Amino acid sequence: MTGKLKMGVKELLEEARAAITEVEPAEAIALASDPEWLVVDIRDVRERQREGYIPGAFHCPRGMVEFWIDPESPYFKKEFGEGRKLLFHCALDWRSALTVHLLQRMGVEDVAHIKGGFKAWKEAGGPVATDPPR
Repeated sequence: MTGKLKMGVKELLEEARAAITEVEPAEAIALASDPEWLVVDIRDVRERQREGYIPGAFHCPRGMVEFWIDPESPYFKKEFGEGRKLLFHCALDWRSALTVHLLQRMGVEDVAHIKGGFKAWKEAGGPVATDPPR
């Protein structure tokens, strides 16, 4: 690639943040136990293994979100069809901000992300689960 991009990551994130709902980590900790909400972890499986994860969070790798959430897709996951509000997160919140913005463009309502991501969740004292080593 040569030359400057028409829109870089910084601009994409600014655009997303202006259009989406960002939930503070302390509020996210409370929402995680609310049955009306589904916490969705879009980090890579290796990140989850290395850093742990939010107990009860549904894991949906970032590259599959659009396919798993679309009821018309052969990859649709029932977890996205339960009528729950969706609270996405990644490590720092960049990927989840872009994901939530995209999902809103797709027509998904009641969707937000954790401001500061999993890092902020842990810093706020949110519970972290880990799997035993393999």
